[in-house]
Amino acid sequence: MKVYNVLHYGAPEKVLSLTEAEQPAPKNTEVLVKVRATTINDYDWCVTTGKPFAYRLFFGIFRPRNKLMIPGMEVAGIVEQVGNNVTKFKAGDAVYGDISDFGFGSFAEFLCIDEKALARKPDSMSFEEATSIPHAAMLALQGLRDVGKIQDGQKVLINGGGGGVGSFGLQLAKLYNANVTGVDTGEKLKAMKTQGFDTVIDYKKEDFTKSDQQYDLILDCKTSRSLWRFLKVLKPEGRYVSIGGRSGKLLQMIYMGPMLKLFSKKRLYMVTLRANKDLEYINKLYEDNKINCVIDGPYTFDKIPWAIQRFGDGLHHGKIVISVN
Repeated sequence: MKVYNVLHYGAPEKVLSLTEAEQPAPKNTEVLVKVRATTINDYDWCVTTGKPFAYRLFFGIFRPRNKLMIPGMEVAGIVEQVGNNVTKFKAGDAVYGDISDFGFGSFAEFLCIDEKALARKPDSMSFEEATSIPHAAMLALQGLRDVGKIQDGQKVLINGGGGGVGSFGLQLAKLYNANVTGVDTGEKLKAMKTQGFDTVIDYKKEDFTKSDQQYDLILDCKTSRSLWRFLKVLKPEGRYVSIGGRSGKLLQMIYMGPMLKLFSKKRLYMVTLRANKDLEYINKLYEDNKINCVIDGPYTFDKIPWAIQRFGDGLHHGKIVISVN
């Protein structure tokens, strides 16, 4: 089978190598999946480029520790074979999921993964749509509903609104009749207006943290600037929720959170993702035409290095999807 693996850090189109590898066989609780579609995520950018440098503490300081480092954390495909103790699936089942709790490796024609990492794909959903959902939709849902405690009619800002999480976040916030502002830049802005953001801000032209506008809830898909600046545009009992970002800013949140409680009712939170937790809920919204999948692509398997660079350059709108077979 063909796989993409990373031997060294650098520009994706230089260090990602398309090679032949032996097709894996499933262990007792694993299934062998013929990969039909996958996506590009921040993990793939980080493990390929070695940036930010702090992530090398997990991947390897000078090069990836795993000699066959195959990126890819979302998958949609068909079960080809099951391990002896598998009970959820059988050969021929269409499945999808965020596999990051059990490993990675969806930049390949075949993948072995624990059955717990997957769910059945709805018949009404294409493989490309299915693979775009698990990671981004769960981050948006858990960030807005579970952590952010979104309420009907609130004023919401999504920083990084043009990406996968932002596109799902807008649609989920609109289920609560929220007024939603999206922050991003470039060609994404026009697409965001078309998608339904009430207000769109180009961060290269306007600093929303210096505005007189205040928000009940901020979902930050970037976490790249000082958190003190966000506090200025939060309402007195507003909530700021980060889905991840630069390690320094996340550490700042850990120290600022307890201090903030001493003199303010504003709150800072970070999403601790529970992978695939509410896929059934998202599937129901999809089937009821209450949400759709905003896809950048799909692109072909040979475009994966180019697509990772596109992700890193922030040029995509929605989720970058790769058709594998």
